[in-house]
Amino acid sequence: MIHKIFVVADGKLCARVDFTLPEHTWAGAIYLVGDFNAWHRTSHPFRHESDGRWTISVDLEVGRAYQFRYLIDDRDWINDSQADAYVYNPYGSNNFVVVTDPQFKQYRQ
Repeated sequence: MIHKIFVVADGKLCARVDFTLPEHTWAGAIYLVGDFNAWHRTSHPFRHESDGRWTISVDLEVGRAYQFRYLIDDRDWINDSQADAYVYNPYGSNNFVVVTDPQFKQYRQ
């Protein structure tokens, strides 16, 4: 699940984005990897909460579209059906997109 709120941090508006994966996600470690961190594979680890969920929050610049993926145990990439969009990548799969524009309205069927 992806949840966005817009907050003022360090004197400017930013998008606080919470990423949550369910308790049935089996992993030793999960990382949030994307263009916001130059696709660094270990700089943004999820926390494994006491209820079993995996969570991470990041503050992102407003008015952008960020590509991201989840990396489990440094070998498996997983998807997020709650992403704002999907973008084909050169590795034969999709990156996911989170849009940080306060006016953005996601289309869902």
